[in-house]
Amino acid sequence: MRIIAGQWRGRPLIAPQGQATRPTSDRTREALFSMLASRLGSFEGLAVADVCAGTGALGLEALSRGAARCTFVERDRAAVEALRANIAKLGAAAEVRTIAAESFAGGAYDLVLIDPPYGTGLGQKVLPAIGLAPGGWASIETARDEAVAVPGFTVEAERVHGKARITLLRSAP
Repeated sequence: MRIIAGQWRGRPLIAPQGQATRPTSDRTREALFSMLASRLGSFEGLAVADVCAGTGALGLEALSRGAARCTFVERDRAAVEALRANIAKLGAAAEVRTIAAESFAGGAYDLVLIDPPYGTGLGQKVLPAIGLAPGGWASIETARDEAVAVPGFTVEAERVHGKARITLLRSAP
């Protein structure tokens, strides 16, 4: 697992031992950020939230590509340790929160990246509580056979990559 693009391109990331954390594959992450880049144009100056962050690969990718700040939300102790090690290893200037995703309510984020355990529906449950800025985007990664529907949000795009489905959403007008 590595950073795909930006200032930390090619830098490796560590993941905790065991099966509790399922990092997004490089291929899926590359597809997600390609989808986002075609819609956002640039990541420069964005406020990002990486929810169910695990290793922090999604948020760190956004920071590498120019995001101004990222709030990482993770509750698994081993994942938090790997996340902190990855942030330190890259010298990333980021805010780290280690709170339960179910209780997270944030600020006005331009981009929210949610990668919960497959089959839990957690992404759909937490997204409405996270403050998405006007015109902001959200991504929820699920298993390929899971559908995503979040009240108050419209699905703008969906792509299947291997075992993963990426769903991009925006606040409904």
